[in-house]
Amino acid sequence: MTRIITPFTAQSTAAEVLAGVDLTGRRMLITGGGSGLGRAAADALREAGAEVIAPARRELDLSDLDSVRAYAEAWTGPVDAIIANAGIMAVPERRTADNGWELQLATNFLGHFALIKGLENHLTEGARIVLVSSGAQLRAGVDFDDPHFETRPYDPWVAYGQSKTAVVLLAVAVGRHLDGVTANAMAPGRIHTNLQRHIDEATMRALGAMDDDGNLLHPEGYKTPEQGAAAEVMLAASPLLAGVTGRYFDEDNQEAQVVPGGPEPMVGVADWSVDPAAADRLWELAEQALKQPRGAR
Repeated sequence: MTRIITPFTAQSTAAEVLAGVDLTGRRMLITGGGSGLGRAAADALREAGAEVIAPARRELDLSDLDSVRAYAEAWTGPVDAIIANAGIMAVPERRTADNGWELQLATNFLGHFALIKGLENHLTEGARIVLVSSGAQLRAGVDFDDPHFETRPYDPWVAYGQSKTAVVLLAVAVGRHLDGVTANAMAPGRIHTNLQRHIDEATMRALGAMDDDGNLLHPEGYKTPEQGAAAEVMLAASPLLAGVTGRYFDEDNQEAQVVPGGPEPMVGVADWSVDPAAADRLWELAEQALKQPRGAR
């Protein structure tokens, strides 16, 4: 496949991406749309004319499959785009959802999978799915032998990386399993949002993102929420990406090059994140999870 190059840069904002785009009559659902990146994306989409639904967590808890099912069953009308923006990061200690899935994998991946499947019959022809991943997908593939850290030591960053790899694999799988729908994943880059709530101050200082007094810093390379949301709205609504599916776009709003996953690469998308066989295997695993009764695995 020819690598896609867009006219946008890391500094482009969501509003700039949608300049001149008329989304009147388009209906879009975004998770985590109440703050940070999600709010910036929702605001830009509404400004362009779209109807945007951004449910609060009390309405849609992605870590709870019963909550996702109830939300999907109550949905009425069409949906032209689903932006899977909500997520959690680096949960300090191993925690599981009610179905036994490791919490980051359950929330970032499985909850969104369940939402997409639950709304499948409402997706319009050509509907777009946007999956918010992270450069962390370079660090950990999906461990199909022990995805929930039942035997291997729990590491919050490995678990986060695995969940974000799963998100990219979902983008690959959608085009293989759902007709008439496109899906792509993206990395927003480094941004101060509520996503960092589990990161301790020592780590934040080591990243150069906090001073000794606890004040947030914006070192070179950090983005505003409006810049981080640029790829979200680009994949959800830009005519430039019509018909494109199964791709991963990096912090520069360009399709990333495929590289070997591991501790060394700092840019690109890991080969394990776009492996069709792994995408199909993960899809099957997720489908089985949806069939299991509450509390069972």
